[in-house]
Amino acid sequence: MSGPWRLRGVMAQLNSVVGDVDGNTSRIIAAALEARERERADLILFPELAVCGYPPEDLLFHAGMRQKVAHSIERLRREVAGITLIVGYPEYEGTSIFNSAAVIRDGRLLANHRKARLPNYRVFDEKRYFTPGTAPTVVDLGGVTAGVLVCEDIWDSEPALQAKAAGAQLLLVINASPYEVHKQAQREESVAARRVRETGVPIVFVNLIGGQDELIFDGQSFVMDAAGRVTQRAAAYVEGLQVFDLALGADGAVRPSPGTLSPLLGEAESVYGALVLGTRDYVGKHRFPGVVMGLSGGVDSALTLCVAVDALGASRVHSVSMPSRYTSAMSREDAALQAAWLGVEHSEISIEGMFEATLAALAGEFAGREPDTTEENIQSRCRGVLLMAISNKTGKMLLTTGNKSEMSVGYATLYGDMAGGFAPIKDCSKLLVYRLARWRNECSMAIPERVIARPPSAELRPDQKDTDSLPPYEILDPILEAFIEEDLSVDQIAARGFDRATVGRILDLVKRNEYKRRQAPPGVRVSGRAFGRDWRYPITSGYQTR
Repeated sequence: MSGPWRLRGVMAQLNSVVGDVDGNTSRIIAAALEARERERADLILFPELAVCGYPPEDLLFHAGMRQKVAHSIERLRREVAGITLIVGYPEYEGTSIFNSAAVIRDGRLLANHRKARLPNYRVFDEKRYFTPGTAPTVVDLGGVTAGVLVCEDIWDSEPALQAKAAGAQLLLVINASPYEVHKQAQREESVAARRVRETGVPIVFVNLIGGQDELIFDGQSFVMDAAGRVTQRAAAYVEGLQVFDLALGADGAVRPSPGTLSPLLGEAESVYGALVLGTRDYVGKHRFPGVVMGLSGGVDSALTLCVAVDALGASRVHSVSMPSRYTSAMSREDAALQAAWLGVEHSEISIEGMFEATLAALAGEFAGREPDTTEENIQSRCRGVLLMAISNKTGKMLLTTGNKSEMSVGYATLYGDMAGGFAPIKDCSKLLVYRLARWRNECSMAIPERVIARPPSAELRPDQKDTDSLPPYEILDPILEAFIEEDLSVDQIAARGFDRATVGRILDLVKRNEYKRRQAPPGVRVSGRAFGRDWRYPITSGYQTR
């Protein structure tokens, strides 16, 4: 390198597949060669644990994984030359496993950083698997010293300050930072900018992209200068290589050149993008040919159908309307209309015969007992049988359409509308579902307006409304958010202006219905606390919420 110091780097915002070490390694090599040949890059950064995918969980304990990772690192050393790689991988040493970042150039391991801060909260349980590193890691990039960090390291002052004390003139951070609403602003404002102020050096932050079970990784890799300004940002939910350029000023400080600055997304657009990516990756990584789902004429299934079509394409989506004696003509018409608008295969199969046959079979058992929710649940289970049969016969995965408000209080039927393989809107409150439906219609008309405007109903008995069983969602959803995401007590929630008896009843419903949620399919996590990885509530509990 002659003349003033300059460096062209690439942030490889790649979608890894957990456990597919060979495939991930091939994608890493291809990206590195493309960065070298097409972009003339000197450096390429890959996300945290890019070799094995994130989070690998107990796969890390398999002896075969250790062998595959060792082979992967050898491939990277052997097959890539002329460009420096910084790549995340699980490093095995004796009985310890480290969450590490290898710096490789022309067959040589120039440096190796072991993640020092291991997150063990919410969706993270890295202390189950990894041993923390203790030393800072810096590497010479042709005359400029860079500090290497892994994800959680940048959320704490000490690792960054240690790297600065070791001579770092910039920080290179590889991440697998999962999405939740407003997360990108938090990354930039609360973390990176704080570290920049403390260290006075620029940061390059590369993030994973893709869906892994409930988790979504949104990308949005960025570069921040020493003044805390974001000089470029990769797009959300888009896989690709983002080029960045660095230069050394006359004062000896590293300065990023301005680059493409993709905008921060609004709430509805970012959540919808997460739902689409999560659905696409769950179906695709499991190699399902497509999906089947019930389309009731209500807003939840209407939004789920939009997500499925936007994720997979209309040709891979099959919607099914399953009317009963209680289904309104409006619901049947709106389901058929939306399916036609979106161009999906649509079937209508009445459950009336199944429902009558089931009631007849149970007539002796039910003699002398008044109809109640049992008969409502039978209808839901008839629909579940039909949908699962279509799923089995076609190989298509069944999507469920329940939202977070319903799942919280148990307003769902086990082995009925809860039956399925994936739940795209599982972590979306009812109010959020309405906002997303309206936002999607602003993009292009995809949901009939009266589906959004009509009062919600399960249509399992005459003139049924959700408010027959639950408070209005404008009251229910804030109560649920306060309890689930903020861990507030009945008294604390009531102090916000809610009726104390109502709060107590709702919290009791959340507690009593944990057994249902344990049997629910996984779904996309978009909130600060979703049912699944970061909700660990006992099924059997004597705790009194009131």
